[in-house]
Amino acid sequence: MENASTFLAKFWGWYLIIFFLILSLNPKRIVQIMKDLKDQRFVIISSFIAIIIGLLNILFHNVWENNWTIIITLIGWCALLLGLSLFIFPQRTVNWLNFVNIKFVQILYMLLFLIGIFLLSMAYGFIFV
Repeated sequence: MENASTFLAKFWGWYLIIFFLILSLNPKRIVQIMKDLKDQRFVIISSFIAIIIGLLNILFHNVWENNWTIIITLIGWCALLLGLSLFIFPQRTVNWLNFVNIKFVQILYMLLFLIGIFLLSMAYGFIFV
């Protein structure tokens, strides 16, 4: 399971850092995403993608150990649950995402960036903590 953990730590670490940089350097993209959530086609496609990514992550890495690998499992479960929520309760989920984005956007993105750094440090073997 070590190879799957390392691969997914690299994948999610780079993804989270790239996501953070794109949204930090182009804050208009955040506003555009929130506007796009009003379009049901966008919500359906987003929910399918989140369900697929979450399910693949869980199928390849559903490790509930008391170490850093649990972060990868939690990311997969969060993606799956968000996708299911967007598909089953689209309006309620979009309203919740709007609330979270308005209130906690800076904290959330900084947390995702730090998780990305942490996952990359574990995958590549340099430890900051």
